[in-house]
Amino acid sequence: MAVIRCDFFAETLELSTSMTVLLPDEGATPPPVLYLLHGLSDDHTAWTRFTSIERYAYDKGLAVVMPQVHRSFYADEAVGLRFWDFLTAELPAVVDRFFKVSARREDTYVAGLSMGGYGAFKWALREPARFTAAASLSGALDLAYIQESDLRPHIRELAPRVFGDRRVRGGDADLLHLIRTAEPAELPRLMLRCGTEDHLVEQNERFVAAAADAGVSLDADFGPGEHVWQYWDDQIRVVLDWMIPKR
Repeated sequence: MAVIRCDFFAETLELSTSMTVLLPDEGATPPPVLYLLHGLSDDHTAWTRFTSIERYAYDKGLAVVMPQVHRSFYADEAVGLRFWDFLTAELPAVVDRFFKVSARREDTYVAGLSMGGYGAFKWALREPARFTAAASLSGALDLAYIQESDLRPHIRELAPRVFGDRRVRGGDADLLHLIRTAEPAELPRLMLRCGTEDHLVEQNERFVAAAADAGVSLDADFGPGEHVWQYWDDQIRVVLDWMIPKR
């Protein structure tokens, strides 16, 4: 595998940014690609520093794109930068221009942890034709609750910058609303994993219930685990085996 740090200018952000990319170094055809999203306190290097994603991707012949979006909740910030437009429009175009990876829906995946789990499901639910499968690990999946009721100091400081006076509940940033109004037949395959000791477990349980109410198929499982890298390193292997059967 090649491990590439790519520094480039993002037009939508109007600044230089970075992504880490894993590329298989063998194979005649463009490899499938996973967009792997980081959490609130992480950056584009976190997955490669704290898990063995390079080794797991090698076993699958999988390219992995890990962008940097800071603490944006993968949104166009009310007071800040257009990270949603960057993620969904500019980033795939940059990847297509710079790297030899498959552009077919059946070869395109998205996953993430915590804030990145939210971002992965939001992208998959809002642009279902782009992905064949999407996975959330320990996702911050109830953003309306986070906006309205999460009293942790860092969230109360962050929320005005990201959301401004925009109400999440019932809109296109609300995953519970998106899953309830989705057309099940049009969605990619969805997987959810969350530890039973994770502080976000209730948000994940609400998403599972909303999917069931909407008749949306969801591979969901809860087991022992906290909001820690050991759990995510274990579970990303489960995700990859679910996404891409062993060669």
